[in-house]
Amino acid sequence: MSNDPATLESATDILIIGSGAAGLTLALRSADFARVTVLSKGDLQEGATFYAQGGIAAVLDDADSVDSHVEDTLIAGVGLCHRHIVEHMVAHSAEAVSWLVGQGVPFTTKSQHESTSGNEKQQDSSQLGSLHLTQEGGHSHRRIIHATDATGKAVFETLRKRAEDHPNIHLLEGCTAVDLVTQMAENGSQRVCVGVYVLNQETRSVEVIRARFVALATGGASKAYLYTTNPDGASGDGIAMAWRAGCRVANMEFNQFHPTCLYHPHAKSFLITEALRGEGAHLELPNGDRFMSRFDDRGELAPRDIVARAIDHEMKRLGCDCVYLNITHKPAEFIREHFPTIYQRCLKFGIDITQERIPVVPAAHYTCGGVMIDERGETDILNLYAIGETSFSGLHGANRMASNSLLECFVVAFGAAESIRSKLTDTPLVETIAAWDESRVTDSDDEVLVSHDWDEIRRFMWDFVGIVRSTKRLQRANSRIGLIREEVRDYYIKHKVTNDNLELRNLALVSELIIKCALQRKESRGLHFTLDHPDTDAEAVDTILVP
Repeated sequence: MSNDPATLESATDILIIGSGAAGLTLALRSADFARVTVLSKGDLQEGATFYAQGGIAAVLDDADSVDSHVEDTLIAGVGLCHRHIVEHMVAHSAEAVSWLVGQGVPFTTKSQHESTSGNEKQQDSSQLGSLHLTQEGGHSHRRIIHATDATGKAVFETLRKRAEDHPNIHLLEGCTAVDLVTQMAENGSQRVCVGVYVLNQETRSVEVIRARFVALATGGASKAYLYTTNPDGASGDGIAMAWRAGCRVANMEFNQFHPTCLYHPHAKSFLITEALRGEGAHLELPNGDRFMSRFDDRGELAPRDIVARAIDHEMKRLGCDCVYLNITHKPAEFIREHFPTIYQRCLKFGIDITQERIPVVPAAHYTCGGVMIDERGETDILNLYAIGETSFSGLHGANRMASNSLLECFVVAFGAAESIRSKLTDTPLVETIAAWDESRVTDSDDEVLVSHDWDEIRRFMWDFVGIVRSTKRLQRANSRIGLIREEVRDYYIKHKVTNDNLELRNLALVSELIIKCALQRKESRGLHFTLDHPDTDAEAVDTILVP
């Protein structure tokens, strides 16, 4: 293993762009039969996986069933989920958790917590039966496997250690993918991905890596919004690169806003996991009144789109800065044991959640659309894969159900590894790729243009393409993004690439794709709610954009 970007190699069997749950899983599932290189544009941990609190949805309990998990997902997705994909993901959920347990992920067990639900039953026939299960919004059963309230961190650190120890896996930090390299396949009917141009941040030069297979595992695009739970790198890089290379994207209008992000001037983007509501936390107005029952019979356990819109409605109606999440009616020891990360983080900001309410607001959290793939992660371009939040598999529909996203990362990565294994011997490395040409560009002396455009995009996306939309707002956003994309294109052509202007280039493109998709949908469904078309059409149709 090496994390020295100066040691960029010129060729590999599998090049994975992104070092989160999806990317590391594909690396570990492939490393026994192929050489694997994993690129991270920042520190390895700076992806969404590390910050995921909730858990992984899987059917492990005798009181639960695959059919129940499937139906819950279809309901949350408001008619847009692809049933065969949902069934495929859920059917492989126990396999995914079993593999993670085998890797050594320290999931919370029932023996570590007293049972909190009469529905929990020990499965004596399986090691998985000892895992503690919690419940989240949209789920009809306890089926969330977790590591207290820091599941993503536990998964990431375990998989990273495994990857570091594997002789066939090369981990590189400080490397930003610029663009995919494609050429026509021998049959002349399809493009094939043969490598990637990569900015080596240490040498500030763009190098080329040839690869038999390339996988995009770069996460979502929630940094397109002013307020987000995502880390800074979530700029839609994989989606933008795939689009430029010729891949279709779908359902980019469905941006999930997590209902409960900590509202504090110094908290930046700290998410308050849905599991609090699963364990009985109440959403309250500033005066202490509960309000969710006015919006949905499921109250605090309604799907995220409903909860986020309810909070947004109440904040606008009252003119208040936030609402409150209250779990003080639970025993203090219960709170500290179940939610140690949240307890300690809030305490740093002077909030003792065993005695005080937590101020919360919605924030952009998850990109439900993305690069179109099949259940094995294969895209429109031969030998190019997309996994995790970068992709659109059809699992999430118009609204992702909590904790299905990590499940998707593992199941699709398993399928992608098998797909690559089946094609590896018949897929040669391309012999040469043209070097990156910087002969007609200069260093920028005006980086403020990058930061200004970045800030403007995030603000108008929040104001005009946020939780509640209208045709007028979308048209205004579309007009502005067109002008900004011209500015960004001109800047990119004239100057040497940097990590910042590459992210801006991708963010501007993905924002435009989000707006185009939103303008095409003349209904309200799931995460896309528009004042001009408040009803839901009888027929559910994906929004597909073709380059």
